[in-house]
Amino acid sequence: MKNKQTILVTGAAGFIGFHLSRRLLLEGWCVIGLDNMNDYYDVQLKYDRLSELGIAREAVQDKTPVKCLSDGDFSFVKMNLEDMPAMQDLFAKYSFDVVCHLAAQAGVRYSLENPMAYINSNIVGFTNILECARQHAIKHLVYASSSSVYGLNARMPFSPHDAVNHPVSLYAATKKSNELMAHVYSHLYQLPTTGLRFFTVYGPWGRPDMSPMLFATAIMQGKPIKVFNNGDMARDFTYIDDIVEGVVRVINTPPQPAANWNPISPDPASSAAPFKIYNIGNSSPVRLMDYIETMEQAFDKKAVKEYLPMQAGDVQHTYSDVTDLEKELGYRPDTNLKTGLQKFAAWYQWYYSRF
Repeated sequence: MKNKQTILVTGAAGFIGFHLSRRLLLEGWCVIGLDNMNDYYDVQLKYDRLSELGIAREAVQDKTPVKCLSDGDFSFVKMNLEDMPAMQDLFAKYSFDVVCHLAAQAGVRYSLENPMAYINSNIVGFTNILECARQHAIKHLVYASSSSVYGLNARMPFSPHDAVNHPVSLYAATKKSNELMAHVYSHLYQLPTTGLRFFTVYGPWGRPDMSPMLFATAIMQGKPIKVFNNGDMARDFTYIDDIVEGVVRVINTPPQPAANWNPISPDPASSAAPFKIYNIGNSSPVRLMDYIETMEQAFDKKAVKEYLPMQAGDVQHTYSDVTDLEKELGYRPDTNLKTGLQKFAAWYQWYYSRF
């Protein structure tokens, strides 16, 4: 039976947005995808993702909705989040039930070079999403936050119930700001909002600026991979299918005001308003050198390593506490790194063999 609900997925040509759109279509949602197709990384990859969803590159034009010919449940529009009149027209046209907001200016290091891109997309753009969601009585606004918000926090694993007041990059600061802004709208307008702190997502169709793609390209070309902090780092790598499963479960479970919320000792992950924050991560951090070794095994080729100091804006370790996700939504990501990287390597070799 068809779901018959309509969802807006922003960032639909992006890594997570593409995978989520494909999953929602299988579940019978009517999916409207939005993306501005910016050139932060190779736009060909973005258009190839859209092609997998049935949208031809030549059909994509600014602010013009394109309907997929092979599957009538998916439409796409190229649009900037900052264009409020266009966003209002879009919300008025489609009467969305749910919004899953994944579009953002991504990347920690790039925020050191181009801070205004983050303010425009992640702050102004998110304000427009909130306003449109309020004006059109959206049933649930789900949005991407990031594990980067934990910043200087040293207590492991990272818990959404801990305060996150010391970010170390502008990117992280904008994501923390998104959580605060969402709470205001949940409180003032009873708009159900859920923020998702993703932990180092990887897999097929991944972003070229992330380490799996950077390392894979370097390994296959025999070039050095950059090993920061001399390898003394660890990441909670989370396979894309596990991320999508978590997002879908969240979409289907709008938050309720917390019955036991205490304003004397407020819980950052919940509220007296319909507001919630979840971590979505594998909850199994991997040391950088072990990750590189597993990548070498997946590609059956040794890496050339270039050891470098810690980069500005980076954190040394990430480790997700997913207790709430498991307790409240019955889900815990479990794809191990070896399995995930083997699937990624198979896709990488298939995709880039065509060029």
